[in-house]
Amino acid sequence: MSGQDEAWFDDAAGPLVRPYAVTGGRTRTDNFGLDLITLVVALPSVAEAAGMAPEYAKIVRLCQRPMSVAEVAARIDLPLPVVKVLLSDLIEQNYVIFRTAAPATDTPNKHVLQAVLDGIRKL
Repeated sequence: MSGQDEAWFDDAAGPLVRPYAVTGGRTRTDNFGLDLITLVVALPSVAEAAGMAPEYAKIVRLCQRPMSVAEVAARIDLPLPVVKVLLSDLIEQNYVIFRTAAPATDTPNKHVLQAVLDGIRKL
């Protein structure tokens, strides 16, 4: 093997693909505001994922139940920005749905909190 080929091959892992090759050179997708704790879930079944590109199929198989973006990245062993690009592609194609956490600026209604506190005090 030549020195140039060695950069693309690892004895234990086999051929390696650079993350930018997986995403087609794309590095950012801010369309959906995905963050570490955003929950994603796949709509297609595992059988339907068989015809997808390998990285997309891995995500669909993994996300049959809700999972955070951070957990998806850890389980498929790809960098977080790459996973966000792939998830954004799947969301655009309606293969994955997502739910973001409530913004920290949304404060609970004071009347509801007071009612909860009053209920706790009556216990």
